[in-house]
Amino acid sequence: MQALENRIPPPLVATLFALFMWALSRVVPSIEVSDSLRLGSTLAVLLLGAFFCLAGVLSFRRARTTVNPLKPETASALVSSGIYRVSRNPMYLGFALFLAAWAVFLASPWALVGVLGFILYMNRLQIAAEERALELLFGAEFDRYKSRVRRWL
Repeated sequence: MQALENRIPPPLVATLFALFMWALSRVVPSIEVSDSLRLGSTLAVLLLGAFFCLAGVLSFRRARTTVNPLKPETASALVSSGIYRVSRNPMYLGFALFLAAWAVFLASPWALVGVLGFILYMNRLQIAAEERALELLFGAEFDRYKSRVRRWL
């Protein structure tokens, strides 16, 4: 199994996609939206993202297991309660929602390409490796969990 330790940390990945989205919004036309609608929508999506991220971290803390996405093999518990009954990756979902809020703030539908890119990147390069590590650690228990709860929502 390839070590996740050599990968880019997910918050940095999200930041890089945010920069890409900003650059894209500079070269493609944005849509006209009132400032109050744009800011209100941005705040709503941002708060939803923060909810998912914080709920994920709190669930891990309660279970006293690692939050480090680069070392899933050090997990001491399979967390399947709380927000993890709704999403197997609530923190990554929160990051995707932060990027969606950024796209709304930029008023650029094309910036949503960055959200899609982030999700594809995370599925292929981060989540798949994490899931392999969790399957090795928790076996059938993780397989049952995967069959009950979707990867994102």
